[in-house]
Amino acid sequence: MPISTAEVEHVALLARLKLSPEEKTAYTEQLNAILEYMDKLNALDTRDVEPTAHVLPLRNVFRDDCARPGLPREKALQGAPEVSEGQFKVPRVV
Repeated sequence: MPISTAEVEHVALLARLKLSPEEKTAYTEQLNAILEYMDKLNALDTRDVEPTAHVLPLRNVFRDDCARPGLPREKALQGAPEVSEGQFKVPRVV
């Protein structure tokens, strides 16, 4: 089912986008090309293909969560524009 220019205009309105007539035409053509390609993919026989979320196997690459010494206060504050009582001094927010 092809996308109409009216549907592109409706989505643009919902997204609060102001599109020129040329952009509306271009987006309509591009979206229809995407949908045509999806139709081609849907026509493929995938009965013997296992479902996958990623083409490569994934593994957790996070480091162990263990406590480590932090940055010393003096070093953290050395580049601060203003310091007060060993803390960053920032403008008051009401």
